[in-house]
Amino acid sequence: MDNDRSAEDLKLWVVLSRAYQAVARHTEGDISRRGLSPGEFAILEVLYHKGPLLLGEVQRKILVSSGGVTYLVDRLVANGLVERQECPTDRRARYASLTAVGTELMTSIFPGHAQAVRRALSGLSASERAQATVLLRKLGTVAADLPIGE
Repeated sequence: MDNDRSAEDLKLWVVLSRAYQAVARHTEGDISRRGLSPGEFAILEVLYHKGPLLLGEVQRKILVSSGGVTYLVDRLVANGLVERQECPTDRRARYASLTAVGTELMTSIFPGHAQAVRRALSGLSASERAQATVLLRKLGTVAADLPIGE
């Protein structure tokens, strides 16, 4: 293996990890100030923007295990923010949707959250953010398609 290439790859990984952690501190801080966990907020956010979804779709969109989605949805249901609905075409499937209280909560907090994200990403210009999006999407797509451990 080429040592220069290895050093460049490791440097990119460290820089990418540190950037992610720095931005995540801002977004997670905003979420926790609102009394939510990152997982709970992720479910509320996806339902707010996409509408009712099958629990499996929620799982794929927020990248947690099926047990994790069940646990998080149970907590949100207990707090009156989400409700489960039967799927009319599949008795085994359930939809998750925001309640009126959940919609009201997201309508009130999402603009502030978007501002926290905007502030955390303010170190890049609009064109740099667009370029970073393209490059990171490419990086993620290729990495996702590679076999693990080879």
